[in-house]
Amino acid sequence: MKKRLDKCNNKAQTFVDNNVYIQKTGDMIEYIKGELTDVTPALAVVEAAGVGYALNISLNTYSAIQGKHEVKLYVHEVLVAGGRDDSFTLYGFSSKQERELYRLLITVSGVGANSARMMLSAMSPSELCNVISSGNDKMLKTVKGIGLKTAQRIIVDLKDKIISTGIAQELPANGGNVTMVNNDVKEEAVSALTMLGFAPAPSAKVVVAILTEQPDMPVEQVVKLALKQIK
Repeated sequence: MKKRLDKCNNKAQTFVDNNVYIQKTGDMIEYIKGELTDVTPALAVVEAAGVGYALNISLNTYSAIQGKHEVKLYVHEVLVAGGRDDSFTLYGFSSKQERELYRLLITVSGVGANSARMMLSAMSPSELCNVISSGNDKMLKTVKGIGLKTAQRIIVDLKDKIISTGIAQELPANGGNVTMVNNDVKEEAVSALTMLGFAPAPSAKVVVAILTEQPDMPVEQVVKLALKQIK
């Protein structure tokens, strides 16, 4: 079974084959879901719709997917255009929060794709958020390829952004193991609360806390309980 939605209308494209699929929004791949056919601490190969996709991963993502048969990796695409040297590279993340943190890191001057991945391999997303928000440039300097000036630039550029986006609040305190909560339920609940007028960051914090204690709770009950707890 295959479905293709009108690209001209910038709608999502979905390709379905044997219960695995790739979803695109416009021309951007949002995530790849399928069979994990090969994995190393730096690379995961996911087969979806008969195609094997090689995605560069961090050690955090490697820990989250190791031993699994089917995985869902959120994608960041890097397209380098240079004539004959054009390249197209995919980076995969086990959670949207890790991908968002990665995307923030590569906005900093002096931090490239591999440097950002190195930081997310040296520290968990929650640890990295804490290091940046506390201004701990000495800890950032311990990451290979990150000097003092770059570490200080990361802190200056991202300290407020990490707080404003709510990434740190959405990450589990145990080092970023995304299997702690049902991401689909969490995202639906946060979306519902946002539509009701609540800010996304505090909503996510309350929802994660609820699902950590009661991981099997359905969306509607999560929302009802969250409404009683959000201040």
